[in-house]
Amino acid sequence: MKGRAPAVLAIIAATHFIHDGFADVVYVLLPLWAAEFSLSFAQVGVIRSAYSGGMALFQIPAGLIAERTGERGVLVIGTLVTAAGFVLAGAAGGFLALLLALLGAGLGSGVQHPLGSSIVSKAYETGARRTALGTYNFSGDLGKVAVPAVVALLATTIGWRTAAGLYGAVGLVAALVIWVVLSRLDVGTRPEPREDTGGAPEGRGWGIQDPRGFQALTVIGMIDNGTRSPFLTFLPFVLLAKGATMAGVGGAMALLFAGGAVGKFACGVMAERVGIIRAVIVTEAMTTVGILAVIAAPLHAAYVVLVPLGIALNGTSSVLYGTVAELVTPERRSRAYGLYYTVTIATSALAPTIYGVVSDAIGVPATLTVVGLMVLVTIPLCLVLRTAVAEPARV
Repeated sequence: MKGRAPAVLAIIAATHFIHDGFADVVYVLLPLWAAEFSLSFAQVGVIRSAYSGGMALFQIPAGLIAERTGERGVLVIGTLVTAAGFVLAGAAGGFLALLLALLGAGLGSGVQHPLGSSIVSKAYETGARRTALGTYNFSGDLGKVAVPAVVALLATTIGWRTAAGLYGAVGLVAALVIWVVLSRLDVGTRPEPREDTGGAPEGRGWGIQDPRGFQALTVIGMIDNGTRSPFLTFLPFVLLAKGATMAGVGGAMALLFAGGAVGKFACGVMAERVGIIRAVIVTEAMTTVGILAVIAAPLHAAYVVLVPLGIALNGTSSVLYGTVAELVTPERRSRAYGLYYTVTIATSALAPTIYGVVSDAIGVPATLTVVGLMVLVTIPLCLVLRTAVAEPARV
């Protein structure tokens, strides 16, 4: 596995690119769906929640199935289902049909995070694992940069239905490529051997070596996801109210995700150098400042803030993802990542609906101000996490 580690990282990174492209193209399509189907902000939030909720529901099952069958088949089938969901979304005739298509797409995409993280962790078991995971997360943000910008541009020229269907077709082709490459690398084709079927003594079946530290890490991830998701959901509406065009919204999201791509890689490396706790505190404080600045600034100034905001907004996740592997045993990583992603993405799924209802009541700018201030709650939780991890972070 060590000799093939870069090739493994490359194909899993490409898979992450495709799946994060699916997840985040939803943000630029939300205003178009709202206009076409006359949706309230609460319904907008429900649509985003459907996709994220589908992802959350299948995190743990994906990890458990992969332990028995290997990651390859599960990852490929999930990619096929996600792609098919977007093809169907392009043909949706109303709110309910769109909701069901995105729920199915989210269920399919639920396989990618736990299995991709597990495969990369195994490939770099004795190497620079946190940096490899940072690179893996960086690739996902490249998908977030490229796909929403391209689809937003296509939506203005050929319509959102055709644009969504075309990217769905890209996903279908990608699933075939993933199958072929992973087969040649002989990765994820069979389950990892287990020593004991009677009890899994370490971690009581989950492999969690430090329950208190894992709980603190998970709560930080919940708050981080539960504030990032509604901000991204309603940011396009703020920009449109400031005078942005639809293509401009796509460009703005590209700037934000470009910053996120840099942040996920750079913050993973920063955590290696200065420690996990310091990295989380810095990025979360910067996130609050950036969100409040975007809300208050005029359109052109808001564009300037988006790149540094993206670095902070998405940078925390690389630090958190890498720390999961330090708190669980190697043979239980698939299910532990599945547990972590289930809880954090479930929060991400619920938040847009909740904040959508709030937005209908008090307006989007006021709601996003609340979102920005909620990020600061993660900082005191870092004191609990400090006892579970080394400072500076392990290398």
